[in-house]
Amino acid sequence: MTLLSKTLLTVMFSLSVATVSAQTMRIATDSGAQGSPSGDAIEKWAALINEGTQGALSPRVFYQNQLGGQEEVFDQHIAGDVQLMLNWPMTSYDKRIAVIYTPYMFTTWEEALAAYQPGGWLNETLDSVYKENGLKFFGAWPEGFNGVATKGKHALTVEDAKSIKVRVPPISIMQQSVQAMGYQTAAIDWGEVFTSIQTGVVDGDAANVIYYDYEYFRDTLDYYVRSKQQFITGVLSMNLEAWEALKPEQQEVIQASATSIMQEQFAKAQLADAAIVEKWKALGKNYIELDKDQLAALGTHVRAKVWPSMHAEVGENIMAHIEKNASALK
Repeated sequence: MTLLSKTLLTVMFSLSVATVSAQTMRIATDSGAQGSPSGDAIEKWAALINEGTQGALSPRVFYQNQLGGQEEVFDQHIAGDVQLMLNWPMTSYDKRIAVIYTPYMFTTWEEALAAYQPGGWLNETLDSVYKENGLKFFGAWPEGFNGVATKGKHALTVEDAKSIKVRVPPISIMQQSVQAMGYQTAAIDWGEVFTSIQTGVVDGDAANVIYYDYEYFRDTLDYYVRSKQQFITGVLSMNLEAWEALKPEQQEVIQASATSIMQEQFAKAQLADAAIVEKWKALGKNYIELDKDQLAALGTHVRAKVWPSMHAEVGENIMAHIEKNASALK
């Protein structure tokens, strides 16, 4: 084989590797169709990575259900078939991931950003947990503080909530939190929530930011009480083996672009949330935000009920870290 032939073969092999790398890197979201906020976010993340690496990395985008259901796509993420992901964490792999659902860790957007951004106290905690599950944690993709949406009646106190039954997702900490708020609960899959409210199985939904109650249940619900028991957020992450296989300069691009997506969403989500509140009120619906004293009283009560039971679920060290760093309720 001549020197020229060897050189051409080397070049062809290098191009082949680059092409395979570009084609096989996948970025997906488990919640969001094309054109949705989460769909737009992964499109932009993929574009930033492509631009920052000058095409060396060009992730292929997959939206909700294109690669399977939520659990199936997260399985692929763990296995490395989906390298990059915007996901709503699955606790079936590690109960400690449920730390993001800890009630009343913070009650303002500023506190949440400080906790979740790179170097933040919660970011470091989740990075460690994700690493043990074969994933690289970049940061939060927030939707906002949740509340309780109901029909016919509402509650502002633990006592008033006792006569109201609401839907919660099958996540233990979220169920415990809403029960500590005084409500009766029913764990119902997302696809059955509308029918459950419409037929009176439950009086409302107690897990979501107002966007989902406006978008899907506005014809059946009357009240939205912003109780802020959890800060609802997706997670930007990468398969750890795929991350470690990258060049340092490529890692820098992916980390920087993930941080950019996160910080942009913190700004956009607040504006989007406020806009939905106005749409909700424009329909004649009732929107109630707890005042400072009401929020402090409810948060203190729920913390006292739920946090002790979390020690066994997320571990003593993580709970000690939360108790040390969580925002004061006052």
